[in-house]
Amino acid sequence: MNKPTFSLCVYCGSRPGNSPEFAALAREVGSWIGRHGGQLVYGGGHNGLMGILADAALAAGARVIGVIPKALVEKEWAHTGCTELHVVENMHERKRIMAEHADAFLALPGGIGTLEEFFEVWTWRQLGYHDKPVGLLNLGGFYDSLLTFLNSAVSSGFMNEWQMGLIRTGSDAELLMAELVQAAGTALPTVRLDQI
Repeated sequence: MNKPTFSLCVYCGSRPGNSPEFAALAREVGSWIGRHGGQLVYGGGHNGLMGILADAALAAGARVIGVIPKALVEKEWAHTGCTELHVVENMHERKRIMAEHADAFLALPGGIGTLEEFFEVWTWRQLGYHDKPVGLLNLGGFYDSLLTFLNSAVSSGFMNEWQMGLIRTGSDAELLMAELVQAAGTALPTVRLDQI
């Protein structure tokens, strides 16, 4: 297998959601990564959007790195078909390893775990632990209310516009992924992930 041209870390739901659009999006993202010679880094689960995403990436020829804590191996049905499956001690180690293996990050629709991972990697960028691009894929307005809230945090003085500028948002999966991969090529070297 050739060396991947990029490595995209994707956060998404361990449930499929109520609409077939969510599953279709996960398949589209996984397939795009494979078709473009990339590598998927994700949470290592086989359930919900996570499993759909990984299966689509593998089917399209992508390398897939899954990272999952021991405690979640059974709960999330660890995806044993990954190119590499890392079983780690805890969630903190999981997220650090995922970040180390990624050139960029993308959040698809998901629940509290997806949001926690997205916010943490965004916070790490704000604090200078990495300079890798971070994206939020807003399928059908799924994240509209979140973005409204974040902008209200800016207008209320708890955030600045430059912090909002650290994330890219969009509803077109292919366009947003292409932007993230292109931006990853100009990111500064990561030097501080070992300090988190």
